[in-house]
Amino acid sequence: MRSALLPTVAAVLLLTAACTAGPTPSGAATTAIPLTPCPTGLRCGAHLVDGLGARKAQVLAAGATTAELAVAMLESETLTADYPAGDGKTGDAANAGIFKQNWLMLRTACAAFAGRGADQWADGAVLDADLAADVTCLHESEAFYGPDAWFAGHRGGAAGLATPGTADIERYRTAVGWITQQLDADPANLGNDVRFWVDVPAI
Repeated sequence: MRSALLPTVAAVLLLTAACTAGPTPSGAATTAIPLTPCPTGLRCGAHLVDGLGARKAQVLAAGATTAELAVAMLESETLTADYPAGDGKTGDAANAGIFKQNWLMLRTACAAFAGRGADQWADGAVLDADLAADVTCLHESEAFYGPDAWFAGHRGGAAGLATPGTADIERYRTAVGWITQQLDADPANLGNDVRFWVDVPAI
């Protein structure tokens, strides 16, 4: 457990007094959290999500790095897979788990799904409720693809892997980097209820 990282009562009161860059997608606004400048052309901010600190601790305890936590934070308000099966997609485009890993990369790089076809995408749903398996598959995928191809495929699927380095892929990677910076800026951010967000359209 990371109880030492949980915010003090004074810190919570300070947060609810609050800082954000523009209106937030949801959650209570925060204004006392120092944020590094938002990357040019993006909209960023922070807000409180009840219970998020405990979930952050679970994700980190499962073996995720702060950069991987940032991916989940960009993809999910609550760091949970609380979305329709496949994230409304099917086949290799279907997503699974809190990181919204696509089925193409899961079945290609994750040992748990080796040998399965695109039509077996629903099998990925086991990651929605198994955080340890979700993180393990993420690590296997990152190791298989390497950072550049991983970001390309994670954001753009097969098209991203075929054409890495597009403006959209780089925008997504920049957004993850900004959230990682905020998490790493203060140990308290790894155990408080603050969600850092960047407005990146879903695809």
